[in-house]
Amino acid sequence: MTSISFTYLSGPDIAALEMTDDEILTAVERGLTAQGLGRSVIEPRVHLEPDPAFHGHFNVLRGYIGKAAGFKSGGLAGVKIVGDYVDNYKKGLPSEMALLNLFDPETGMPRALLDATAITEMRTGAITALGAKYLARKDSKVLGHIGARGTAYWNVRLLSHLFDLQEIRVHSRRPESREPFAERLAADLGKPVAAVEDWQACLEGADIQVEASRLMEPTPLFKTDWVQPGNFVVPYGTMSAVELSLTDVMDKLVVDDWGQCKGGKLGSLRAHVETGKLSEQTLHGELCEIVTGSKPGRQRDDETILFWHRGLSLSDIALGAAMLEKAAERGLGRELPYA
Repeated sequence: MTSISFTYLSGPDIAALEMTDDEILTAVERGLTAQGLGRSVIEPRVHLEPDPAFHGHFNVLRGYIGKAAGFKSGGLAGVKIVGDYVDNYKKGLPSEMALLNLFDPETGMPRALLDATAITEMRTGAITALGAKYLARKDSKVLGHIGARGTAYWNVRLLSHLFDLQEIRVHSRRPESREPFAERLAADLGKPVAAVEDWQACLEGADIQVEASRLMEPTPLFKTDWVQPGNFVVPYGTMSAVELSLTDVMDKLVVDDWGQCKGGKLGSLRAHVETGKLSEQTLHGELCEIVTGSKPGRQRDDETILFWHRGLSLSDIALGAAMLEKAAERGLGRELPYA
């Protein structure tokens, strides 16, 4: 039988790649372009909850990006398994840890296995930032960000890369989490970042409002009254933190993939889907349609726009492909025998 091997990129390998902000954003935008042009397949994510007492679950994301997306590796099929455990901080572990498996879509042969913890964080931040690129006011100056978990860092960092932010506020429930988070961001961004004590101080008056909280059950902590005309709002916590009235003040409702958003039991706007406030009739479109120009993004400064993203397998695959290309250039990673 023909010898078969695959590339393994560990967490240290991925850190050594030193992916730039532009490299991350470009890769994820290529994934969105493939989605918008119909050169991809997204299968609905599935969940595994081993035991409610563990306060966590696994997400399984599956997808395919065709050769036309332009990656050197050609087309790729991928499956990512990510654990999401809200109490991991008590054990000194990340709340989200993941592995990404990439396969040759024509033969089914394994191509690569990557530590996808950083990939998950980076691609989530990239989707938030790309949503803002197309849907936020270009002159947005104030960012209010709820949450300090892994994805939060890349939300703020990549938004700061795309916008001339003059004020950044962050909040999370635990002071021992939000204070170091603000300090790390301030050091990396070279600008002040304020750790504030409550949701209102963080979100009210901000141009871009991002909610990435870690709630145990749905709790409406993000008040609709804090949203002003022209704002860009991104709620994507696993459990809803918004009021049912939030969608009532929006001019446009945008998602990353309607197929994933309309089903399942989790997600920040689950109640809005169940009550019909977010439906195929009220939905403006998917971000990929805006990226490829088939639907308009922001058209006026006073438009108030909400973007809800569940997370795309295509973003994982696209960023994983970009990392494989850079790893080959730098001689990073290991070839492991399969058969």
